[in-house]
Amino acid sequence: MTDPTGIPDATEDPHPVTGLDDVVHQRVRLGILTVAHEARRVEFGFLRTQLALTAGNLSQHLAVLETAGLVEVEKGYAGRRARTWITLTPAGDTALAEEIARLKQLIARVETTNGR
Repeated sequence: MTDPTGIPDATEDPHPVTGLDDVVHQRVRLGILTVAHEARRVEFGFLRTQLALTAGNLSQHLAVLETAGLVEVEKGYAGRRARTWITLTPAGDTALAEEIARLKQLIARVETTNGR
C-alpha cells in the first residue's frame, strides 16, 4: 500500500515479484516444470513438441534446471531407440509450488486494484 502522498509503506511485506525465482520463472523452464509435474516422468520429445522448442533449446533449459537440482534427466533406451526422460525432483516440486504461490499473490493484487 501507499500513504496519501503515494510513497510505499515501509512496514509492508515486500512486493510478491521480489520472490519470483529467475531460474523457475523463465517461460520455457516454467513450462518444463509444469509438464513434468503433471506427467511425473516425461519424455524429451514430448516436452519438445508440447513447448514448441528445438532440441537444442530444450537441452539448454534442461541443463539449467538440472544444475539447479530441480529436475533429473535420465537417458536410456526404449527398444533400440535412445530416449531421455525428465523427472521433477522434490526441490523442483517445491520451487514450482512457491512460484505458483507468488504468481497467485500478484494476480490477487491486480484483481483487488481493478475495483478502485
